[in-house]
Amino acid sequence: MVALVQTLAVAEYLSFYRAANALGVSQSSVSTRIKALEDTLGVVLFDRNTRGVRLTETGRRFVEQVDDALGILDHAIKTVGMQSRAEEGELRIGVHALVAGGFLDRLLERFHSQYPFVRLHIAEGTARDAQMMVRKGKLDVAFMAYAHEIPDLHSRVIWRDRLMAVVPATHRLATQQNVEWRQLAEETFLVRHGGTGPQLHDLIVMLCSGRWPLPTIVRFDVGRSALLSMIAGGHGISLFVEEGVSVSTANVAFLPIHDEPENIAFSAVWLPSNRASALAKLLALATEMDGSSATS
Repeated sequence: MVALVQTLAVAEYLSFYRAANALGVSQSSVSTRIKALEDTLGVVLFDRNTRGVRLTETGRRFVEQVDDALGILDHAIKTVGMQSRAEEGELRIGVHALVAGGFLDRLLERFHSQYPFVRLHIAEGTARDAQMMVRKGKLDVAFMAYAHEIPDLHSRVIWRDRLMAVVPATHRLATQQNVEWRQLAEETFLVRHGGTGPQLHDLIVMLCSGRWPLPTIVRFDVGRSALLSMIAGGHGISLFVEEGVSVSTANVAFLPIHDEPENIAFSAVWLPSNRASALAKLLALATEMDGSSATS
């Protein structure tokens, strides 16, 4: 490698003396190494005479190829270094939904700002599908509602948010400051097939169990905005977390649930064997942001 670097220097300066000065070594060292390289290759790279040095045609072709090869090697070394520092690469992330201005949206925006050369691939789906994709290595991490204890996966609560009832603006409860669960027991709940829909369905069933008859729960294969429009149209009510208020549409009201004592936890789930630096950086940033929001 040293002989190759010295060969490039001599080719640039067309002088053993100036090349040696530029490299900070002795002229004899440069001359000896290049002569040994020529003997090994069985070719003459430089014509030497009293007026100076010039490349032979063989030497010119050799230098061009060495220069290209060292450029590729330099790029590979820099790329590996950037990847180890989570400055380059890709991160595959599963989400329940992305709400503009919500915690997850702000987390990914800040991560992209700090590590712009890490490509983020976002996939939206249910918690069950996300867990399967994490296990298969198709996702590096999945963010999902509630705390999870999964034997073969690592899990950490990242942030929490308050649960809200969403009702049409014309609903009898819409003008109240808050509601209680008993007031929602006879309502028709609308939930999505995707995202947090299945978890929301299970939450409604759990909260009603043993307290009042299970309400009607209707599932739709729609996005969040379409679901809000259906609520505004009087087709039923639903549950959102407070960050969902930022995407509210006209003719709906978001009401805190007075007797819901705890905020809903949102967790990150990933494979224990996944040691990707970018993943570690993302989780560290999530913890930092959650701590900042808790103290602000």
